[in-house]
Amino acid sequence: MSKLTRDNKDGIYSLMLTPFFEDRSIDYNTYEKYADWQVEQGVDHLFAVCGSSEMRELSLEERLKLATLTVKHKGNTTVVATANIEETKEENLEEIKKMEQTGVDGIVLTTKGMGDNDDALVEYIRELASSTSLPTFLYEFPGFRPHIMSGKAYGELTKDGLIWGIKDTTCKMEGGIQEKIDNMNDSTIIQANMPFLFDAYVAGARGVMATPTSCGGAFFQRFHEAFVAGDIETAKQRYNEIILLDNAINDGFCASAKELIRLQGVDTFNWYTRGSHHLDSARLRSLKSFHDWCVANGLMK
Repeated sequence: MSKLTRDNKDGIYSLMLTPFFEDRSIDYNTYEKYADWQVEQGVDHLFAVCGSSEMRELSLEERLKLATLTVKHKGNTTVVATANIEETKEENLEEIKKMEQTGVDGIVLTTKGMGDNDDALVEYIRELASSTSLPTFLYEFPGFRPHIMSGKAYGELTKDGLIWGIKDTTCKMEGGIQEKIDNMNDSTIIQANMPFLFDAYVAGARGVMATPTSCGGAFFQRFHEAFVAGDIETAKQRYNEIILLDNAINDGFCASAKELIRLQGVDTFNWYTRGSHHLDSARLRSLKSFHDWCVANGLMK
């Protein structure tokens, strides 16, 4: 099994969805099949307990169990997981200890609604990140607003190597992605935005944590490998394929992504979420058509 290092911290972090039964209890058996399927996509890393996992709708016990199962099935990937969802800082410190015990390779910390206060955010993140020996990444999670941190604050947290990377969710180049890249030091900038994915890589980003990875990690691995190898024309083609995937699941994510996973072979994966999503017959037919097109063009199985 792999270990997260400074040398392999770049690349594709596939987001892990949470399968539910109709009563919205977690289908852990299907989750284990899904984890195996994600590894088979050839991605570098798995991101358990993330926004796409519906982490704010999960109890701490559920989050810890999902992280444990992801580690069990990680194969040659590495696993990171969010570890500061509970309400108070004291609870977050305890949460980090419990997440460490699941065997994850790295910890992810949200900006926890402090994006408009550089000093408070840097102090909070420093205390939490210093409490663990595991590699630590940041996540501008929109579930805790204001969530966007400044490049200055990011630079303060990366200048001494404390923070290894960030899932940037600014969704813009100037004043967002570029500002993080300008302050990255020895960290990696991990993209969540698809329209600017190619531009972000040109500017210096070298990772992805994005909703379409949950059902199409292979799309991103192909893009990343082509770009890093210097095959820019192929990378552009792969980027265009990613945009098609992003548009296909955008309506009704993450239920739409779950249906694409079912169509790709994890046949017990229902589209149910703990939110208000609903896939009607027309939406299901549209996703089936997209999947068939991908299969015909060698993009999915």
